[in-house]
Amino acid sequence: MSPSSGSDPGTSATTTRSRPSPRPRLERDRPRLTGRAAALLVAVAILVVMAIVPIGRYLDQRSAIADVERRAAELEAENADLRVEISRLHDPAELERLARSCLGMVGPGEVAFVIPGRTADRFTC
Repeated sequence: MSPSSGSDPGTSATTTRSRPSPRPRLERDRPRLTGRAAALLVAVAILVVMAIVPIGRYLDQRSAIADVERRAAELEAENADLRVEISRLHDPAELERLARSCLGMVGPGEVAFVIPGRTADRFTC
């Protein structure tokens, strides 16, 4: 008996292996949720819930910082206006004008005339 005769299937030179037939796939509309996927989904949900509070605090602090910066800018502008007024009040001519108009003062040697019924508006001084 020769190896190529093929009379004995176990002794042939070229043995063919048969592949197992693939299992039939089940047609599904949605993917199957495995245990790992469910655990991952739960972990992500927990992380999202835990992140809500810090994100809210961050947004609150960011708006508070914006309010403080806006208020600081307003105060700086007010300080600049007050510095201008201080420098104006250091001028002797302005002091004399305010003394005459608001306080009714006169210079040495000048005569003051008072008109009855007329009062100086002290709120504009």
